[in-house]
Amino acid sequence: MRAMLAARCTRLHFVDHADAAARLDPGPDDAIAFWGATPPSGIECLARQSGASLLRIEDGFIRSVGLGSDLIEPQSIVVDDIGIYFDATQPSRLEHILNETQFDAPLLARAERARAFIVANDLTKYNIEPRHAPDWNTGGRRVVLVPGQVETDASIALGGTDVRTNLALLQAVRAARPEACIVYKPHPDVLSRNRRGRIAWAQAAAIADIIEVQTSIVSCIDACDELHTITSLSGFDAMLRGKPVVTYGVPFYSGWGLTLDCAGPARAWARRTRELTLQELVAGALLLYPSYWNLKENCEAPCEAVFSVIAQERNMFERTGRLERLRSGVLRRQSRKIRTLACAWLGDRST
Repeated sequence: MRAMLAARCTRLHFVDHADAAARLDPGPDDAIAFWGATPPSGIECLARQSGASLLRIEDGFIRSVGLGSDLIEPQSIVVDDIGIYFDATQPSRLEHILNETQFDAPLLARAERARAFIVANDLTKYNIEPRHAPDWNTGGRRVVLVPGQVETDASIALGGTDVRTNLALLQAVRAARPEACIVYKPHPDVLSRNRRGRIAWAQAAAIADIIEVQTSIVSCIDACDELHTITSLSGFDAMLRGKPVVTYGVPFYSGWGLTLDCAGPARAWARRTRELTLQELVAGALLLYPSYWNLKENCEAPCEAVFSVIAQERNMFERTGRLERLRSGVLRRQSRKIRTLACAWLGDRST
């Protein structure tokens, strides 16, 4: 993060808590940045007293080859000076962009090219799962894909309404589509055991017709007829690929006239005041909101260049077998995390 943030400021300091930040004597020309939606204890008070602005940081929507929870370096981030995109309880910079931007023809053409590249190259956020067509016995029924989520994730805490667990989502989908073939796909962070959210196999199997753990989310999207989700980014992936999306929470891509929204009352519905085309949503969410980073050159880069690098890296990892090693092997993954943390700590000590 040092290089990615240093590109935005003249001086950069990493501190552990609000007292350490206060000793730097921040003022109105400074910003205090932190990860996620919730400021660390004391930070909001420090910002009010000092006049410094608050910046929330998160991963971008096309991030890397490998999981962030495995400490794989990101190639995109968002830095939000209003809120954060997954917090539907308050505005965010992305919501402002989608509400206010007058999208011109060149920007929309660029957005369509970016969307087409993502679809043609099977890109998604982590690009770690094997790509092959699933072999589902659907009995000729309509196929509804239900991606699981990390139930403790802030996107559910801040974007969920009545449905907040994977089991409740499956139950809601079965009630809405009683005759459909329901395919449940657990979240990769949960399968990797990095995050919590695994529901008992018997509970899921009692509702879903198929539990898919072998192939990528984009392969599943290609094979389904529609996708139902709480707030998962896979809903956005499905929209990029022209699939109908039903939401039971309030993700950033809902409320713009492009999804069937089944969530209960939420503040965001009153704030999202216009209907968007898919190209306008893509332009805001992928071109204007995130920042993209070239890891090799250690500099900012256009999204198109980073998408190309990620696709090439993923393809090379597939050819050499490294993709499987990124995905599996608990000891190997933990060892890689330790090496990453050691390099970061030593690098921080040397600056």
